[in-house]
Amino acid sequence: MAVQQQYFTLNTGQKMPMVGLGTYRIHGQSVIHRVIEAGLKAGYRAFDTAAVYRNEEAIGLALKALLPRFNLTREDIFLTTKLDPGDHGEGTTTRAVQTSLQKLGTSYLDLYLIHWPGVARLPVSSPENATIRSTTWQELVALHRQGVLRAIGVSNYTVRHMNELIENCCGVIPAVNQVEYHPHYKQPELLKLCQDRGILLQAYCSLGGSSDRHLLEDSTVGSVAKKLDRTPAQVLLCWALQQGIGVIPKSVSPDRIFDNMKLDFVIPESDMKLLNNIPVTEKYAWDPTPVV
Repeated sequence: MAVQQQYFTLNTGQKMPMVGLGTYRIHGQSVIHRVIEAGLKAGYRAFDTAAVYRNEEAIGLALKALLPRFNLTREDIFLTTKLDPGDHGEGTTTRAVQTSLQKLGTSYLDLYLIHWPGVARLPVSSPENATIRSTTWQELVALHRQGVLRAIGVSNYTVRHMNELIENCCGVIPAVNQVEYHPHYKQPELLKLCQDRGILLQAYCSLGGSSDRHLLEDSTVGSVAKKLDRTPAQVLLCWALQQGIGVIPKSVSPDRIFDNMKLDFVIPESDMKLLNNIPVTEKYAWDPTPVV
């Protein structure tokens, strides 16, 4: 039985599901088909991918086959993909969007993100990073105004990157900033900036790294989960949602995909305080801070 979805209204007016299904490192047509099928059955209506994940085509084929089976249409789902850092810049950005549209089998994207503030093959210290990503944003704004991209945003942007973009946004404030955010790596200044400007902060790595269980086995997370009779994963996801942060948990297990959507509970304020007071100890993904 599908779980009721929660939504956030983006600064474009679109309603975006607060819980999406991540697909990082999920490959193979049969695996993708099974994951998407489990997601739709569990009530997921948002799916997150990226050009660098190399699974857009498999996702497009799975959705084409599965949406009719669930009595759904393209308009019923929220589809996000992201720009390959090698495709930044004039002309290449538009071509990259067109390629993603073709692979996903859709005429529009609900959300398109600049995946990384740096440009592939450029040193992180090069001032050209800022110049080229500004050109990239200009092209995305044009595609947004054409309706091809219903919302545009960024990923892995720091406070500095965000302030720079907001000052030179060509009249379109980003709708979303997708970043690493969890009790072991909190970014309160970035969260405040986004919320003050009506930008949704969407978290990845909500359950920690792909190859370890440090966050899921954190003693504070475990004690709160035991008290609430929930899994550590459910507690970590609900912790983000209660702060207005979107999440995109990923799994290839149908049971976990379903459990990660069962977030219809409230973490008491005292337990939220315990989780918020967990020391910032570990970052599980790439660090965009050095990118000029």
